Amino acid sequence: MKKIILAVAALIALNSCDTQELRDLNVNPQAPNTIDMNFLMTSAQLGTASGGSRGDNRYIDWRTNMGMCAHAIQQIANVGGGIAPGDKYTDNGETNSAPWDFLMNDVLQNTGEILRQTGPGGFAEGKNKNLREAARILRAYNFMRLTDYYGNIPYTDAQKGISDGIFFPEYTPQSVIYADLLKEVSEATAAMNTSNGDEGFGKADLFYKGDIAKWKKFGNTLLLRMAMRISNVDAAKANEYATKAISGGLMTSNADIAMIKTDLGPSEWTNQNGISRAFAQGDGGQPSPLSATLVNWLKANNDPRLMILSGGVNGNKEPAAQKGLPNGLDQGTLQTFLGKAGANVMEEFSVINPKMLDDNEDYVFMNYSEAEFLLAEAAARNIGGASDAEGHFRKGVQAAVQQYAHYDASLAVSDADASAFAAGVAYKGVESIGEQMWVSKFFNWWDAWSDWRRTGFPKLTPVNYQGNVTGGTIPRKLRIPNGEVAINGANFEAGGSLPNQYTTRVWWDGGK
Repeated sequence: MKKIILAVAALIALNSCDTQELRDLNVNPQAPNTIDMNFLMTSAQLGTASGGSRGDNRYIDWRTNMGMCAHAIQQIANVGGGIAPGDKYTDNGETNSAPWDFLMNDVLQNTGEILRQTGPGGFAEGKNKNLREAARILRAYNFMRLTDYYGNIPYTDAQKGISDGIFFPEYTPQSVIYADLLKEVSEATAAMNTSNGDEGFGKADLFYKGDIAKWKKFGNTLLLRMAMRISNVDAAKANEYATKAISGGLMTSNADIAMIKTDLGPSEWTNQNGISRAFAQGDGGQPSPLSATLVNWLKANNDPRLMILSGGVNGNKEPAAQKGLPNGLDQGTLQTFLGKAGANVMEEFSVINPKMLDDNEDYVFMNYSEAEFLLAEAAARNIGGASDAEGHFRKGVQAAVQQYAHYDASLAVSDADASAFAAGVAYKGVESIGEQMWVSKFFNWWDAWSDWRRTGFPKLTPVNYQGNVTGGTIPRKLRIPNGEVAINGANFEAGGSLPNQYTTRVWWDGGK
């Protein structure tokens, strides 16, 4: 009985303590209670490049950018199976889950935290103004990637577990997502200003080292990309924001390319180029030569990019000798195609130029050439007040031919040669624009896949490999990952892009 009385007395004494004092017992006085917002920006930019800040900078490129998108749009080819589902239209869970895991659960967490802490009630409220606007643009860039991959996704309620206790977010229609992304990029780009001060942004910014003029060009070019992406399904909104983007000022030269310079150290998993590592033998080892579709197109047009993108066929660097691997072959059908057994595809076909695959290559997010091609298409379709479609088209071709010099000095093309080539390219309106956009986005295959889905150019012939899961049609979207369906299934069933198959079209591609 005495022990019980003492215990009750102790509980009474405990309950009489100040509540805040009890809470303070759970606070580690040695732990930081704030974090440098500039650090989060650097981490978000690294993560946007291959998801590197999660500790495996190859994963999202290997599984999705290369495995699905590059093969689906027939710029590289593969005789294997599982790791290249875009080649033969097979199912791969890691391809579906990689963007979700690396962007939703990492990059967008960092940009979201920047916006929370620099917004109302945050410890950095009113500070880091340009960094905040850059974070809004980068957040929109990555949400655009996600909704282009999956269609409807959690957006309005996303990442509100800590702030609002929403652990099972509802799905937002893609039309609503795009409306908000356009608003965010437009507002953020306009709000960036040198008078805001730097506050460390210049040292943290891996894109432009705090150059606000370049950020505004990037933001407006991204805004034009978004506007054109929805132009087939919401002409009024596309025209509204294309007008804002064009009047705001787009990229004007290859000096405006949005990219980060990767490095060999201190960590290969964070600082190196994930695309390069995914192709490297002994690291990623993706054995994917250039596709026959790409090589034949370049050869037919006498395109100087043939020997920029190609490293040769088993050392032979003569343009006429270049040969692409047809998509949809396996080891058995390859033997029939070549008329011999035991062939090594990396010796029989053109491979990617190794001069663009060093582990410390620049990782490109958007090229200037895209601005010119978007202007050309907008002019051809009377969108946004753009004019001189053919003029912008030729500027885009010249810029695209010259955009590889930062990989290696030997890949530089003189102004005279690039201009002469661009002047001789046949112009056939939106078809030519779509084809040139396609070839210009080598390495940015995820966005080239979206361009192809929207424009239908180039005209690709699908493969019909035995056992494929699309009925012999090129995939139109990724499947929502199994883990998300298992955890948030009710909201997915209520609002996801259904059916959850590769052949389902997203909203801007003509889906529901």
